[in-house]
Amino acid sequence: MQWRALVLGLVLLRLGLHAVLWLVFGLGPSMGFYQRFPLSFGFQRLRGLDGSEPVGPPGGPAWLHRPRRGTEERLETPPGPESGSGPGMCGPAHWGYALGGRGCGPDEYERRYSGAFPPQLRAQMRDLARGMFVFGYDNYMAHAFPQDELNPIYCRGRGPDRGDPSNLNINDVLGNYSLTLVDALDTLAIMGNSSEFQKAVKLVINTVSFDKDSTVQVFEATIRVLGSLLSAHRIITDSRQPFGDMTIEDYDNELLYMAHDLAVRLLPAFENTKTGIPYPRVNLKTGVPPDSNNETCTAGAGSLLVEFGILSRLLGDSTFEWVARRAVKALWNLRSNNTGLLGNVVNIQTGHWVGKQSGLGAGLDSFYEYLLKSYILFGEKEDLEMFNAAYQSIQNYLRRGREACNEGEGDPPLYVNVNMFSGQLMNTWIDSLQAFFPGLQVLIGDVEDAICLHAFYYAIWKRYGALPERYNWQLQAPDVLFYPLRPELVESTYLLYQATKNPFYLHVGMDILQSLEKYTKVKCGYATLHHVIDKSKEDRMESFFLSETCKYLYLLFDEENPVHKSGTRYMFTTEGHIISVDKRLRELPWKEFFSEDGERDQEEKFEHRPKSQELRIINSSSNCNRVPDERRYSLPLKSIYMRQIDQMVGLI
Repeated sequence: MQWRALVLGLVLLRLGLHAVLWLVFGLGPSMGFYQRFPLSFGFQRLRGLDGSEPVGPPGGPAWLHRPRRGTEERLETPPGPESGSGPGMCGPAHWGYALGGRGCGPDEYERRYSGAFPPQLRAQMRDLARGMFVFGYDNYMAHAFPQDELNPIYCRGRGPDRGDPSNLNINDVLGNYSLTLVDALDTLAIMGNSSEFQKAVKLVINTVSFDKDSTVQVFEATIRVLGSLLSAHRIITDSRQPFGDMTIEDYDNELLYMAHDLAVRLLPAFENTKTGIPYPRVNLKTGVPPDSNNETCTAGAGSLLVEFGILSRLLGDSTFEWVARRAVKALWNLRSNNTGLLGNVVNIQTGHWVGKQSGLGAGLDSFYEYLLKSYILFGEKEDLEMFNAAYQSIQNYLRRGREACNEGEGDPPLYVNVNMFSGQLMNTWIDSLQAFFPGLQVLIGDVEDAICLHAFYYAIWKRYGALPERYNWQLQAPDVLFYPLRPELVESTYLLYQATKNPFYLHVGMDILQSLEKYTKVKCGYATLHHVIDKSKEDRMESFFLSETCKYLYLLFDEENPVHKSGTRYMFTTEGHIISVDKRLRELPWKEFFSEDGERDQEEKFEHRPKSQELRIINSSSNCNRVPDERRYSLPLKSIYMRQIDQMVGLI
């Protein structure tokens, strides 16, 4: 009897230890789930050469060592169905191990996420995502409109902080122009709510004005307001109306006029700078403030090309694309000759780098995103050339971990922050904005690395029920503890599901939905988490929660959405605004300004800036049914790599 009691005691002790691990780490027994993914996506991926080069102190963590990568590239095909996903790694090679898991092997966690996702559960999650948006939107309209944001805890509106102009956290974003309503327009359309979309558009036309004494950040006004106006305009004027009847009676391109008005008010930011890089802020009524800062972040100055380019091509006026493209080129020419990397803060007058940190998060994220997305929209070869070079530098200097995601020795991939000139590690944290990068990797076909990087961020979400703004991967703890309802992890989850159709990503989306409902829902909306561990809250619901977070969650579960079913190909801006990709955006309606035959080369197209012409509107529905562009681009780049991008947007 004694030996039976001893065995029973040992079993109970083991169960108790497992329970403690579960409660303490909140990650489940293992994070080895991604090893089970069949990586047979039909994409090519870009890899460097083998070898490793230490860049950190001897004996430091493995993440301080990066693979040595050559200057020549090779294309490889991920394992097909017959070869599986590779042997993978166990123990310390797992993010789950680093974040508190036990290692690898079949267990409850893997069984849960490798299973199918029933249609009934999918419909339930879709309705929950729609309900989340409706709850936030309705409360904004009831308690905050026409102010910019909703304070969901006390059910009030929020506008610019007039009493403290230095409160840039508020004043950079809020311009006293009903921001949340404007930002949410295309989400209403994507969810098929035609009556509310039509009502909202009329409210914007009748009540929103940009003739305001408001000093705003050029970048935020561009991606949140300008981008939304252009997206809604194209939805209204699309002759096919894939989302239902979103037409507006007697609509006379008012949203396009408003977008033009706003862009003209942002143009002074590009004047009187010696580099062509814009000032970070303008006053919508008076222009650049006299005490304006001469320092700006790379993402803020270099992520305007998509919205400004769309506006220029819809109006037939090159001014807006010209200034945005000039800023991108100016930043690109300031990159390090040694590493090819850019810093995160630059002086717009001297061109000197004030912030020398190079990474994928705050200050740089959307710069890389828009190099690729500008090419997808406009087909300008220089955008793809810049992106290819930037991506290679990122892989050479920022990527740590083993060469292949699911096989080989060492830790899974991680992208760190380094000195732009030397490539040396600068710190041991990454920020939540970097969670967008797996989605960008999906767009270029680097799905295997996207899976692994996404898994790292999802492991953090599982641990805290949210993404802390900064996470220290060496200490395995948050550095900055708040979570403002950001969409980046949801966006990457959605895009990875579209690429793989693996039900794992539906489980991820369900986890995110349930976490948001459990930890952030308050009386009148969804609140920022002040502290991801104790779940204390701040009274703010930023506009991107409705324009991006809810939208991507809804699309993840709505298999029948027109975004996925219609013949039109769509791309999302960095603020999640939907833009149809068609031939018209690959045309230069002002090319006659530059030469008799309109055949000047790419560099010369934007060499001379004409004065802004009188507003000339081209009916944006006239070209919606044209046959997609059949050109095949013969660039001096990786032909297969380039063709895949075009194939993804249906242009070849």
